[in-house]
Amino acid sequence: MTITTTPAGPSVRTIELNVSGMTCAACSARVERTLNKIDGVRASVNYATERATVHVSADVGDEVLLERVRKAGYQARLRGEDAPDLTTARVRDLRRRLIVAAVLAVPIGDLSITLALVPSLRFPGWQVLCLALATPVVFWAALPFHRAALRNLRHRSSSMDTLVSLGVLASFTWSAWTTLAGSAEPGYWVGFGPTAPGADAVYLDVAAGVTTFLLAGRYFESRSRRSAAGLLAALDALAAKEVRVLRDGVERLVPIGELAVDDRFVVRPGEALAADGIVTAGRSTVDTSALTGEPVPAEVTEGDRVLGAALNREGRLVVRATAVGAHTQLAQMTALAEQAQARKASVQRLVDRICAVFVPAVLVLAVLTALGWWWTGHPVRDAFTAAISVLIIACPCALGLATPTALAAGVGRGAQLGILIKGPEALEASRRVDTVVLDKTGTVTTGRMTCIAAHPVAGRTGGELLWFAGAVESGSEHAVAAAVVTAAEAEVAGLPEVTEFAALPGLGAEGRVDGHRVLVGSPRLVAERAIVLPQECVERIVAAQADGAVAVVVAIDGEAAGVLVVRDVVKPSARGAVAELRKLGLRTVLLTGDHRIAAETVGAEIGVDEVLAEVLPAEKAAVIDRLRAGGARVAMVGDGINDGPALAGADLGLAMAHGSDIALRSADVVLVREDLGVVPDAIRLANRTLGVLRGNLVWAFAYNVAALPLAALGLLNPLIAGAAMSLSSVLVVSNSLRLRSFGGPSPD
Repeated sequence: MTITTTPAGPSVRTIELNVSGMTCAACSARVERTLNKIDGVRASVNYATERATVHVSADVGDEVLLERVRKAGYQARLRGEDAPDLTTARVRDLRRRLIVAAVLAVPIGDLSITLALVPSLRFPGWQVLCLALATPVVFWAALPFHRAALRNLRHRSSSMDTLVSLGVLASFTWSAWTTLAGSAEPGYWVGFGPTAPGADAVYLDVAAGVTTFLLAGRYFESRSRRSAAGLLAALDALAAKEVRVLRDGVERLVPIGELAVDDRFVVRPGEALAADGIVTAGRSTVDTSALTGEPVPAEVTEGDRVLGAALNREGRLVVRATAVGAHTQLAQMTALAEQAQARKASVQRLVDRICAVFVPAVLVLAVLTALGWWWTGHPVRDAFTAAISVLIIACPCALGLATPTALAAGVGRGAQLGILIKGPEALEASRRVDTVVLDKTGTVTTGRMTCIAAHPVAGRTGGELLWFAGAVESGSEHAVAAAVVTAAEAEVAGLPEVTEFAALPGLGAEGRVDGHRVLVGSPRLVAERAIVLPQECVERIVAAQADGAVAVVVAIDGEAAGVLVVRDVVKPSARGAVAELRKLGLRTVLLTGDHRIAAETVGAEIGVDEVLAEVLPAEKAAVIDRLRAGGARVAMVGDGINDGPALAGADLGLAMAHGSDIALRSADVVLVREDLGVVPDAIRLANRTLGVLRGNLVWAFAYNVAALPLAALGLLNPLIAGAAMSLSSVLVVSNSLRLRSFGGPSPD
C-alpha cells in the first residue's frame, strides 16, 4: 500500500471505496495513480482488502471518484452503502466460469487429441464439434483474461493475462481457420516425420486447458482476498453502533459517531462498551477476553479503566470516554490488521517477478519469428504457424498448474492431518520461520476455567465444600462459577436448591442452602464481610495466586469453610508440541494478555524459551513487528479475536479451528486438530509443499525457455507444441502428487 500525503485544509474529508476487478498489485497501483490525478485528492489502495482510502477536498464529489475508477476499467462503490458485495459477486462469477470451462475442457481434450492423432477414429464434423465446444470456453469463460489484456493494452503495459489471452485466442483462431478453411498439409514432429493432415485442430485443447487451470488459480486467489477483507469486516462488527450518552442526567441513545472524549455514557448488563474510558459509577464484571485474552472477566468499579467492545456482564456502569473512534483499542486492532494485510499483498511472488520480463519477451519473439520467416522467403502460412507455436509453447499451462496442483495436493494431505493451508502466502512465509509465538488462552490452555482442587478447613470434606459452593454458584453465569458447578456435579450426586440468592458483581455470590447461609467469592468479599480466615486458608490463597490460579473462598454461616482453586489448565499436548518445535530448531515464545504470574507458570510447564505477559492487542501486533524487525521470521499461533492483528502481522499465521471467526480469517493456516502437535506438523507440511511448488515452477519456466527457440526455428509445429505442453503439465501434476506421501511427524 502506497503512503501518500494528505491534502491540507479544514475542508478535507476522508472516504473509503470498495474496489473490485483488480487482479494484481499493478492494478491497485493503477487505481491509485488514477485517483491521485484528480485535483484535491490523495488516495492509497490496498490490493489485499480491495479498499481505497481517499482524502478528498469538499468540492470533489463522490461520483467523480467512482467514475474515474470505472473509466480505468474497475468497479467501485462507497464503503458501507447498500449495494451488492462486489468481491463476493466476483468470486461467484469466477466459480461459474470455472465450472463451465472444466466441464467442456474434458471432452475437448479427449476428442481433439485422440482424433487428431488417430485418423481412423475420425467422424464427419469432428473438428466442427470440437470448435463448438471450445467457443464458450474461449469467449465466455476466459473473458476475465481478455478484459485484463485489453486494460493492459489501454495502459500500455502487459502481464500474464496478456500472454494467456493471446495464447488462447491464437490457438482458437488457428484451429478455426484450419477447420473452416481446411488443411491437407501434414505437420512435423520436431522435423523427423509428418503428422496426420488436419491435426492442427488439436490447439483447441490448449485453449480450453489453459483457461480452466488459470481460472482455478484466479478463483482460489479471489476467495483468499475475500477472507482478508472479511477479517476487517468482522472487526468492524464488534464496534458498537449506538451509545447511551448521559446528558443533563438523562440517558439518550445516539449514534456512536456523536460520542466525544469526556462524555459520560451508560452500559447496561449484557451490552458492549462503546469506547475506552474510566468507570465513574457502578460495579460489575467485564469480559475483556476479546481484547486482552484474559479468561476471567475483570472486576471493575469506580476509577477502573475499561476498553471499548468489552462485554459488561452484570451491573450497570457509567463510564467517562477517554478514547473514541479511531483512537480506541478496537480501532487500533482493525488498523493493524489492515496494515498487515497490505504488507502481505506487497510481497512479490517468483512468478510475478519473472513474468514482468517473460511476457514482453515472448510477445517480441513471436513477432520477430513471424517477420523472420516471412523475410526469408517462406509462405505466410509457415510464418504464422511458427509464431503461433511460440505463443502456444509459451502459454503458461504448466505454470498455471504449478501452484494449484501443489496446493491441492498439500491441502488435501493437510486436511487428512487436520491442517488447512489457505494459499501460497503461507507456503512462502513458512520457508524461513525460526520463531514460533504461541497465544496462551485457548491455544496452549483449554480457554475455560476448571476447578482443580478443593481445600476444606479441619472438620469439613472437599465433597461438602463443593456441595454448598456448587449450589450457590448454579445461579451465576460467571466463568469461575461455571467451573465450580461443573466440579461439584462431578463430585456429588445432585445439587440442592438455593434460596435467597444474590449475585455480588465483581465479588461473588451468596444464598441459603439447606438452611445454611453460604457465601462464595473472592478473598476481598470475605474481608468486607469481616470473616476471619484460618491460617491454612490464607496459605492456600497465597499458593494459588502464586501459581497464577484463582482462589475462591467458601464461608458457611459466617465461618470460613475452605478454599477452591480454579484455573485455566494447560492442554495435555502442549508440552510435546513445544518439544517438537524445538527439535525443528525453532525458538518458542508464549505471548498473552494474562497477568505475569499465570503466564510464567504455564510457560515453565510447557517449556517455552520466553514468556511475554500482560500484552494488550495492539501490543501483541507490535511484539510481532519488533521480533521481525530484529531479523526473526515469526509464526504466530492463536485463536481469539485479540489475536487477529498479530496473526495477520506475522510471517505465518496459524489459527486453531475452534477459535473466533476473526482469527480464522486473519490466519494463513487453520489447525483443525485439537492436539497441539498439529503445529509442528503444519510447518513441516508447508515447507514440503513449498519445495514441490518451487520445483514445479522451475520445471515450467525451464521448459518454456528450452522450447521457445525450437518453436521459433520451426522445429515444433503447434500440434507438437501443444503435446509438449501437455507432457510438461503431466510432469508438474506427478511432482505435486508426491505430497500425498507426507507422513506428519518425523521419526525420532
